[in-house]
Order: sequence, then C-alpha cells, then structure tokens
Amino acid sequence: MKLKKHLVNKPWGRTDIPAEFGTLSGRRIGEIWYIAETEAPLPILVKWLFTSEKLSIQVHPDDAQAHARGMSLGQEECWYVVDAGADAVIGVGTTRPLSSEELYAASLSGEIEGLMDWKKVSAGDYFYIPAGTVHAIGAGIILVEVQQYTDITYRLYDYGRDRELHLDDGVAVSSATPYTDARSGNAGLGTQLVDGPHFQLWHVSAMDDVPALPPSGNIWIIPLSGQVQTDGEAAAKGDCIITSDKAKITFSSDATALVAF
Repeated sequence: MKLKKHLVNKPWGRTDIPAEFGTLSGRRIGEIWYIAETEAPLPILVKWLFTSEKLSIQVHPDDAQAHARGMSLGQEECWYVVDAGADAVIGVGTTRPLSSEELYAASLSGEIEGLMDWKKVSAGDYFYIPAGTVHAIGAGIILVEVQQYTDITYRLYDYGRDRELHLDDGVAVSSATPYTDARSGNAGLGTQLVDGPHFQLWHVSAMDDVPALPPSGNIWIIPLSGQVQTDGEAAAKGDCIITSDKAKITFSSDATALVAF
C-alpha cells in the first residue's frame, strides 16, 4: 500500500518543492513524512527533507537514553542526498573531540557552528547518523531520511531562531567527536547503504539487487526515478509504498529506488 503523506512546515523549508509531491499552496515545507494509519507503530519512518536554510545543530538519543527519559525508542537515521546545490554542505560530527562542558559552552555561545565538520555533498552521497552524533543539514539540499520510527530531537544551536533549545538533554546524550562511521560514501546502484541493528537500506534498480530479504515482515520502497509497481499500485518519485511480498514488486526500466526493511 502507499503510505500517507504528512506535510510538515519548517522555518528552514521550501516553497518550491518538486511537483511530484503535490500542490502545496505556498507552504514552507521542510519535511514530508510517510505514515500508515495502523494501531501499532511501524519500526521504520521515511521522510523527504527540503532545505532553504541550515537546520539546527542537533542530536538524538539511543534506545537506552530514550527509555531513561520515558520514551520508547531512540533515533538513528540514514540520509541519502537526492539533490544538492553547488555549495551544499552537511555537518556530521565535530572537528575535534569536545568535552560535555565544551559542547555546552560552544552551543550557548554559537561557537559550535565553527566546530562542526561541514562536508560538501552532492547527489548520491549518504551518511548513517548513529545516536549521539552531533549533526546538521545545510541549505539547498533534498534528501531522503530513513530512521527509527520516533521523533526525538534535541536542539543544541539554532542560529538565533526563536525555538526552544535542549542543552541539558542534548549535551547528556552527545558524543561530540569527529565522524568516522563507515556507513557513508556515494551510493552506486546495487549498493547496501546500511546493515544495522534498526534497519537495512539499499539503493537499487531492481529487487534482484537485494540478495536477501527477511522471510517475513514489511519492505519499504522509496522510488527515486521511474515507476515501481506492487500489490496492484504504481508508485513514483514522491510516493512511498510498503509491502510484504517481494515477488509482486516490479521496476520499470528507468526505475531506481531506496529499499528498506
């Protein structure tokens, strides 16, 4: 089935997001969430993000830290860059290790912006963001985010925007160190981006590119080009579909997609 689109306004969002996502009446959309109307929460949340300005510098807790704060899950995620402007950057990790005291002071003063490791990005780049990684997404980027099904963001710095910061919790769950995760790079077709404890993620042009799927459970398909058909429904860029039957999934000759499970 196709998942329902949930549009989220953000101060850093865009009014010119691609037509594939529908008519948005001038809203400043920063995120589109793909959700199912089910009683039980799904284990994976898919989002598209559209940026005209930098997102806050932020961090997410792991499962244990979330449980200690009365929440069911932490948040780990993977970004896949679909489009990026010539000067587009993302910040992952810090240029040097920071103590909790240094991170708190730098977040309060704004010095944290200069201590982030800002990396130039282009289409096809991907980054896995483990819980505790201090991170930010820059302006001029369209990306797909696949994550645990939760929404726990602790903002450390927000460029003077009038939004709440979460310095105590954010610093407590942060590992403010240089980013070294091997689950990053530029994704060719047939590439496994993530083989992790919370989900697997592939960039493919056919389901045969995924050598092994779970014997049971759901498969999320996020088309990037062309058309994908399953369960009698056709999906294209702007859609996200979920199915449990690999045999019924077909790709058009020009299709590419992210596949998660």
